Amino acid sequence: MGFGHYSHEAHVALTRDRVAIPKEGLFKQRECHPLMNPYGVRLRESRDSAAHPRSLGIVFALDVTGSMGDIPVMLAKTQLPAFMTSIMDLGVTDPQVLFMAVGDVYNDAAPLQVGQFESGAHEIDRWLTLSYLEGGGGGSNEESYETAMYFGARHTQLDCWTKRKKRGYFFMTGDEHPYSHISSSKLKALLGDEVGADVPTAAVVRALSETYEPFFLIPDLVRRKRCERAWRDLLGDHVVCMESAEDTCLVAAGLIALGESVVADVGALADKLAKDGVSHARIGSVVRALTPFAASRGKDGAPPPTFIAGDAFEAKDSSYYR
Repeated sequence: MGFGHYSHEAHVALTRDRVAIPKEGLFKQRECHPLMNPYGVRLRESRDSAAHPRSLGIVFALDVTGSMGDIPVMLAKTQLPAFMTSIMDLGVTDPQVLFMAVGDVYNDAAPLQVGQFESGAHEIDRWLTLSYLEGGGGGSNEESYETAMYFGARHTQLDCWTKRKKRGYFFMTGDEHPYSHISSSKLKALLGDEVGADVPTAAVVRALSETYEPFFLIPDLVRRKRCERAWRDLLGDHVVCMESAEDTCLVAAGLIALGESVVADVGALADKLAKDGVSHARIGSVVRALTPFAASRGKDGAPPPTFIAGDAFEAKDSSYYR
């Protein structure tokens, strides 16, 4: 998949009249749509084409449980056009986006829903709004994020990786812990996969990281307190703590821009967002969210450390290193 051309004007036209529409009128599914049922799906593919010769696979795995269901609505109503134009203006010419909806495999009727990789505005929008916002979830401070990561690792294929060894981007939104493992019986029921034994979530993360840069986006500082530590143990600096869920698309675009080195650092990203008309307040919250990750890549704009003569770390002769 991934055919079609992206048009900002077409995407804005899709979202322009949605602001006043209630969630139930926009997301009309009352069960998992058959086209988003992951059972028996062999692969979802992000492919190069004549129109998109350098495709870049991007996954949004959205927590749609009760406490997180507003993020898909914000994307559908206002944010997706800004995300697409931001990354394309920054030099990512052929993005292809796939949406997943994530719930709880032990409590929900539709704990995982999966769309297709798409490039066109109408197609991207279609898969997002086909998602069933079940609004359920478990009561154990855990959701089944690991099933989305497993699907990404084992049931997607990206030409950006297979042809160019460039990893795609996997963004997951959430405010709970992952389960420690995926039950083999649940995997069989959900996807039809025979794995023989339970799969540790840490192993799923390692497999996903072979072909994607995986990020976990926590929507605000309050919810940060209840899940950050668990995700840091799995993803390290790829956990991004936002100040508002409204920053989701700009933060994701910024991570891609930094990862693809199309901006030198967060300062250059801030300048670009300002030129695009983003408010100073929004730019500040986006930069604050991105700075810890940027610092881990030397892209926070801070000068490198310097050493002066006589510094305790200065080697006096080669014996210093023996």
